Amino acid sequence: MSDIFSAAGLRVHSPWGPRKSGIPESVEMPAPVSTTTRRAPSTQARTRSLFFTVMTNSSLRRVIEVAAPLWAGEAELVRSYWTSPTRTLETDLLWLRRQCFKEFWGSGVTKFDKGGLIPGSLRRLTEETANIDRTMDRHEFLDALEGVKAEFSLRPHRVVVYDAVRPKGAPKLDPGMLEEWPEEKALTALRFRHRDAHGALGMRACRTTEGGYCTLFSEGMKLAGRPGIDSLIADACGKVYDDEFGHMLSGIAGIGEEGLTPDDWSLLEKLIVEQLHQRIRMRNAQFSYPLSEERVQAIYRGDIQPLAFDYERAKLAA
Repeated sequence: MSDIFSAAGLRVHSPWGPRKSGIPESVEMPAPVSTTTRRAPSTQARTRSLFFTVMTNSSLRRVIEVAAPLWAGEAELVRSYWTSPTRTLETDLLWLRRQCFKEFWGSGVTKFDKGGLIPGSLRRLTEETANIDRTMDRHEFLDALEGVKAEFSLRPHRVVVYDAVRPKGAPKLDPGMLEEWPEEKALTALRFRHRDAHGALGMRACRTTEGGYCTLFSEGMKLAGRPGIDSLIADACGKVYDDEFGHMLSGIAGIGEEGLTPDDWSLLEKLIVEQLHQRIRMRNAQFSYPLSEERVQAIYRGDIQPLAFDYERAKLAA
């Protein structure tokens, strides 16, 4: 047993072990958690490159247009959950546990994360130390380390919410408690199939779809001013939104400068749509199915107002 989250300023007893498969009358507000993350300089440069190409590259604009209705679908799903009559403390604790699973054990969106975004990346990078400046560029290694640090620094906010509202006597949240669910497993498998079959293009699709345009966090921020757990959720989402938006941009930045052929662009769109479809299923299960299957299929068909990509915020974030 070790306090693996203690470095982030949280009092969370967290063993580094294997995975296991109504709101309280008073909710104690946790002390603010201050975390500062930064993207590596090369990542910032890549995100800046987006704005030199996006307005002139019709293929890149098309990728964003294809993704926008499905981003909107994920936003609708989360928004529907907040007001769902079936929402309970139990379902809130479930989606929080599952979100923490994604942010610790999830994989498929970076080069080194097989076996878990945090533990898998650390293990793979440790194995690569002897290859620095041989087969692995030192800047790539630094970027990967910065990415792990940034991801880990953002996770405590959800843990704070969970621990603040868990029933009396229930254990605090730790990585050994986090369980994968079938729709999340299917999303991970789809990502690895795309990576294995399509190489760099498959990885680009995974990075572009990561986070679903931050819709969980943008919709969570809208709970501000509401009592109890909603206020905690809004606060946690607000603290990480800018960083999550920056991660989303890093997946898009530079696509227009990669010299993709028309067939490449067409394939990229297809992979992105497949992954975003599965993301909606993953989120729907995570949040105890606020959307019916009929509504999910309607979103797939495009029966929804597309989410508007915020180019101005993207420019400032870069």
